[in-house]
Amino acid sequence: MNKFEAIYDMAALHKGSIDVVQSLMPEIKSNEDLLLRTDDRILSEMTKAIFKAGFSWKVIDSKWDGFEAAFERFDPVRWKFMSDDDLDSLLKDTRIVRNGMKIVTVRENASLVCDLQDEYGSAAKCIAEWEMTDFIGLLDMLKKRGSRLGGATAQLFLRFIGKDGFVLSEDVTKALIREGVVDKKPTSKGAMRKVQDAFNIWHLESGRPYAHISRILALSVG
Repeated sequence: MNKFEAIYDMAALHKGSIDVVQSLMPEIKSNEDLLLRTDDRILSEMTKAIFKAGFSWKVIDSKWDGFEAAFERFDPVRWKFMSDDDLDSLLKDTRIVRNGMKIVTVRENASLVCDLQDEYGSAAKCIAEWEMTDFIGLLDMLKKRGSRLGGATAQLFLRFIGKDGFVLSEDVTKALIREGVVDKKPTSKGAMRKVQDAFNIWHLESGRPYAHISRILALSVG
């Protein structure tokens, strides 16, 4: 496994300069800023990530005002009690993408958000204060307790709200394989542990946020 400085140099070589690499870093919110996110905004971003999975992001973004209106701004207490009549109405609502299985996730994830509020004070507080050295633990919690929040969907949801963390895109996975961290796309708990350990080491070496390390890994592939 290369030192992170060497990986950064690969990325700069592929992109033409350090300045270009720096310009491509994702925005990360401070814990203080994350804590300002209300639970309805957490449920909204969860839902957006779920609807974007396997679908055109441009279409979902263009219709998102309609989603906000149809779901009455995603109040978690309201939607944890989604009724059959609510579901029937939403399945006819042209303001949204009418995918029944994904619509139902709003009810299930509203329950998760309410539970996190009870346990931590808010869902945002749970996410903001989760230790980065166990980012895979946060991903595992979302997968087990949420609906359709596994894999890339949870990673992208967290990236969308500004939580520091990695996204195991195709290029990031290629870089991890090149570095000998894993030998294929990491899906098992053991493989994800190896990924976490590698990110922890690179973070200590470089002092960079995990999201920036993730992006630099992707850029180092070319």
